[in-house]
Amino acid sequence: MIFDKSLLGFIGICCLPPILLLIYLPNVSLQWIIVQSGFFSFGAGLLTYKLIPSVAELTSQANLTGMDLNKRGDPKFSGKKIPESLGICVAVVYLVCVILFQTFQWFSFPETIQLSEYNAALTSICFMILLGFGDDVLNLRWRYKLILPMFASLPLLVAYAGGTTVVVPDINFPVPLREWLGMVFDLGIFYRIYLLMLAIFCTNSINILAGINGLEVGQSVVIATSIIIHNLIELTIASHSPLSTAATNSAISTVSPHLFSLILMIPFLFTTISLLFYNWYPSRVFVGDTYTYFSGMCFAVVAILCHFSKTLLLFFIPQILNFLYSVPQLFGIIPCPRHRVPKFNPETGKMEAIPTNLTIINLLLMITGPLTERKLCVYLLIFQGFCSCIGFGIRYFVAPYFF
Repeated sequence: MIFDKSLLGFIGICCLPPILLLIYLPNVSLQWIIVQSGFFSFGAGLLTYKLIPSVAELTSQANLTGMDLNKRGDPKFSGKKIPESLGICVAVVYLVCVILFQTFQWFSFPETIQLSEYNAALTSICFMILLGFGDDVLNLRWRYKLILPMFASLPLLVAYAGGTTVVVPDINFPVPLREWLGMVFDLGIFYRIYLLMLAIFCTNSINILAGINGLEVGQSVVIATSIIIHNLIELTIASHSPLSTAATNSAISTVSPHLFSLILMIPFLFTTISLLFYNWYPSRVFVGDTYTYFSGMCFAVVAILCHFSKTLLLFFIPQILNFLYSVPQLFGIIPCPRHRVPKFNPETGKMEAIPTNLTIINLLLMITGPLTERKLCVYLLIFQGFCSCIGFGIRYFVAPYFF
């Protein structure tokens, strides 16, 4: 197989920062746990890469195939049936990897394991995999896609052990908030409703920003990398705290939420990268709603159970912008076609915007003019990465001035 240079460059850029942060992590015990998780995840990635062609044959035999709408009129690809729902392969390998590492963790370093969080996470992720695969097979209506994630999120809310108070920002315009509300404010049940809405948004937002070869998987790689970098930064900060220098066990206890997040995100990143090799332009497999719901729930799980839900939203800036731009169509104010992708011009070989399809994909094409599908995906992933950099800037340089 000949790999695309832009794909290899994208993967290298995503993998380098976490590796450097891991090398400079001062706590050797945490380093070793993360490296062990990396070995399991690397094996899961290789297994995913090997299994995808076989699973693609099975989905093709089950008539789970589709046409690439962005290549109609292209003599090389037009009319070619492409296997769909390959997200099921990634999701199953991911679950097996996490369960195996959970067992390994239980015997090797049981003081770090969080059984209730593990079980809640796996339950919610399994539910969304089932919903996604059911959508691929049964073509569910949107009302079910909004209602069912609520039930999938309930195990997370039950296992959520964090507080429901928020720190009130030190803002005096237009009103002095802290004089009115105090330093902290307890949202009570409304905070749990917010977490529920976050899970629903995450599971649907990646599905909404889709339709270009490599886009769904590529944006998931960027978001997962951002979460891993955030976790490693927080681990490094906690390892330098006075509590962590007293004893290794106290250090692990202090940073366990971010360690737990890494244990869930590292195998996700490896298995997703394996899928990206097949989903990159020109795509040989389609990921289906199985993958988009699976990836969205993975992000929601770590954000909710590891207490960085607001930081996660900073990594979802493109998805939030796409949702806001799409609101008139999503809520039926203006007609909404089933597929809101740009149109392919077979004469130029480029994608052209359809202004009435309200997505940031079409908005980008209106700004830049026609682009090839590969270049369009690369530009969107660059934008995703740029927004993640903005998110890190807000989280670590702007937020301290207000909290």
